Amino acid sequence: MEELNSWQKKARRFLRRLGPGLVTGAADDDPSGIGTYSQTGAQYGFKLNWSMLFMLPLMVSVQEMAGRVGLVTGKGLARIIKDHYNIWILYLMVFFLVFANVVNIGADIGAMAASAQLLIPLPFVFWTLFFTIGIVILEIVIPYKQYAKILKWLTLSLFAYIITAAIVQMPWGEVLHNMVVPHIQLTPEYIVLFVALLGTTISPYLFFWEPSQEVEEEIEHRWLKKSGGEPQVTAHRLARFRQDNAIGMVFSQIVAFFIMIVAAATLNKNGIVDIASADQAAKALEPLAGEFAKVIFAVGVIGTGLLAIPVLAGSAAYALSEALDIKEGLYQKVHRARGFYAIIAGATISGLLINFVGIDPIKALVYAAVINGVLAVPLIFMIIRISNNPDVMGDYKSGRLVNFFGVIALITMALASLAMIFIR
Repeated sequence: MEELNSWQKKARRFLRRLGPGLVTGAADDDPSGIGTYSQTGAQYGFKLNWSMLFMLPLMVSVQEMAGRVGLVTGKGLARIIKDHYNIWILYLMVFFLVFANVVNIGADIGAMAASAQLLIPLPFVFWTLFFTIGIVILEIVIPYKQYAKILKWLTLSLFAYIITAAIVQMPWGEVLHNMVVPHIQLTPEYIVLFVALLGTTISPYLFFWEPSQEVEEEIEHRWLKKSGGEPQVTAHRLARFRQDNAIGMVFSQIVAFFIMIVAAATLNKNGIVDIASADQAAKALEPLAGEFAKVIFAVGVIGTGLLAIPVLAGSAAYALSEALDIKEGLYQKVHRARGFYAIIAGATISGLLINFVGIDPIKALVYAAVINGVLAVPLIFMIIRISNNPDVMGDYKSGRLVNFFGVIALITMALASLAMIFIR
């Protein structure tokens, strides 16, 4: 019994150490991610398994560089760009970030509404309004840290994909072979989906979210004053940050990998190669849950959407507020940061309108991922420059291995985006 209690104490202590990195990783498996990974598995089977292993160190490294900026400087990414680089570069990046986030929010709201219809067949418009109004109220009324603690439990529904993989007849030899042997096709369809995979995994909104959350953590623990200044950086804090970031990204990719292979083993093997509805996407979970597959799928999409949309709206608010010198921060009360919270509400409501332009909700998820894949290229370039600038980072510049994978991410996403344009 004593050994069990000791193990429980260690587990609770370990979980308390996890913060912005874990939330960032969980938010990365948003409805856009679920839709993109499911479509990839349905369309290409196991042929893109290698991309999951390939993207993992790139994702960890880019997010470590971005998060390190907030940890070391006590400022968000947009603030650093404004202080040290051309202001017009910042305005251009923030404009496209806000645009991409609004599209992503709209796609996520649409997917949540379509999934909710599987449970209660009320009109699509009702569900979009219900989720939009509910999320805006929760974003403003409930402190995000309390909100995230509740929603992290909902992401556990994504483990259904891992359980399903253990139940269905999974050809593990083929799965593992395609993890280590790349299968590449120079066709427009393949390249677009590959850009979408990159964009939904290495997402621009996370570049702004994680460093700002590191600043929030420093203010909460009083390592940084609310009025600003330089944070108290130690080797222990840096190691703790790197562990949190790595665990969050690994968790994200494990879930993404199982979503893809479950869709490949169920949908692709049964001739479903194009997911046109939430109902079709839910079929991937039928071997585990039977008729309850729709419930599990809907809870997973709604739960991750409730977690991800505040992250999307929040990252847009951080970037725009820092660019325009508006007081920002989720630790702020609404009356002290009206502009910041107005941007959060405005981005969420604007995303709602995306659902009334005639785009299928499931297709919109992939389109949002493609936009993120293209936008990530200039942002990663700036993050690499900032995280290696001694005037910004002092003695805490990024290490060689992180820089190496960061450059690989930049080159890969740039070449993939160019290929998408020129290969017809």
